[in-house]
Amino acid sequence: MAAASADSLVHDVIVGATSGVTDSLADDGRTSATTSATTSATTLATTSATTSATTSATARAADKGRRALRQWVGVPAPSFVGGNQLKLLEGGNALFPRMRQAIDASTQEVWLATYIFHSDPAALVIADALRRAAARGVAVHVVVDGFGSIASLGFVRRFFAGSGVKLEVFRPLDRWYSWLQPGQLRRLHQKLCVCDGLVAFVGGINIIDDRHDMNHGWTDQPRLDFAIEISGPLAEPVGATARAMWARAHLWRGWREELWAIARSKKPLVQVIDKVRELRGVPEQQHAESSSAPPTLPMRAAFVVRDNVRQRRAIEHSYVQAIRTAKTRIDIAVPYFYPGQRFRRALRQAARRGVRVRLLLQGKVDYRFAALAARALYDELRGVGVQIFEYTPAFLHAKVALIDDDWATVGSSNIDPLSLLLNLEANVVVLDAEFARELATRFDTAFAVSAEVAGEFTRAGLRGWSRRALVAWAANLYLRVAGITGRY
Repeated sequence: MAAASADSLVHDVIVGATSGVTDSLADDGRTSATTSATTSATTLATTSATTSATTSATARAADKGRRALRQWVGVPAPSFVGGNQLKLLEGGNALFPRMRQAIDASTQEVWLATYIFHSDPAALVIADALRRAAARGVAVHVVVDGFGSIASLGFVRRFFAGSGVKLEVFRPLDRWYSWLQPGQLRRLHQKLCVCDGLVAFVGGINIIDDRHDMNHGWTDQPRLDFAIEISGPLAEPVGATARAMWARAHLWRGWREELWAIARSKKPLVQVIDKVRELRGVPEQQHAESSSAPPTLPMRAAFVVRDNVRQRRAIEHSYVQAIRTAKTRIDIAVPYFYPGQRFRRALRQAARRGVRVRLLLQGKVDYRFAALAARALYDELRGVGVQIFEYTPAFLHAKVALIDDDWATVGSSNIDPLSLLLNLEANVVVLDAEFARELATRFDTAFAVSAEVAGEFTRAGLRGWSRRALVAWAANLYLRVAGITGRY
């Protein structure tokens, strides 16, 4: 039980509690029928038929309630859809003005989920836009991670207090014993924003200035990071996921009191429906009208989520499948790189069959152990022809990849155990040659200012072996504490 995630617990509690309400109502119907039986056979037949119909209708309504609640804590499965307009955004200087503009133009709802929501001037621009939207009657929901935003959480709470912005904290760490729960290792690492179901933003950029590092202070050069702006049908699953993250944080905070109150109410199904409406933030009909698709555009893309319920390795699978079919090039940029055996095997096989494989990793290090983990794999990958570059002008925070001439991904997921097995992550996979060409240009620019790793291999030496053994042991220990079993 200790290893079970809060996400699946919330899901099971909701379904179980709603089923319990349904059973209670059915019992009431059966009691009514039994009481009627003491009067007359004619009354019994009439009442039984009425009760049967009522129970059947109640069961159908309860099932609908279960499906609705499951929808609002679950996330959609990935699928490619066309008719999207996608724009690659490099850094907060490109993202934040576009996000602010979308929030200012919103008329119905805004959903935002982020790992870090800071209090610096760049973050205040977005915070002010959210507060203005709420003031004009837009339903604004924000969820931040309890660990990622811990340094600024007090400010964020005060800033949004009384503004109409509905703020939730995903797995808060307000109490000392919260740190002892294994589930706290599973963090909300997604960066999502959706306005009126029409425009969405997905990527690796937190709500913080690109020149502001929470561990190293202010820097001269901005982090290298990317996001993607989406207009079209793909905005819908992004919105569904952002709502699910907010709903999970909201329900987990007070699920006992809310579900008990629903179960004890005179009209529990009405209470369930009201709760679903509250989670939605806007009436169903109004939301349906707002999410109509724009004129058909050619870009095909999929929204891929790593989730602790049903899509535990979806992002890893999308990477590995694309790598296995690569023919000419594989370019990957991530700050934290320690893939599992299956991922590394796919990279080695691609390099052996003549695919040019280039990795862009951190040269300016923020976490020493993360850098040690990545460098422990250098010899293994360089030995089969993989080129490794270290980005030195600034901190690297981008999580992007390009395979051949028409496959690209932009998102929040690193390629390490935390992102691939624990954290809640979100990537967009794009099948479009024009988008791939633009990302290729950004890759080439970054590679040109980076240092390629060269020199002798150390794989056979005691030092190299000890480093790899230490990293593997630490990674497996971390996963075991978090409740992850099996080989990585």
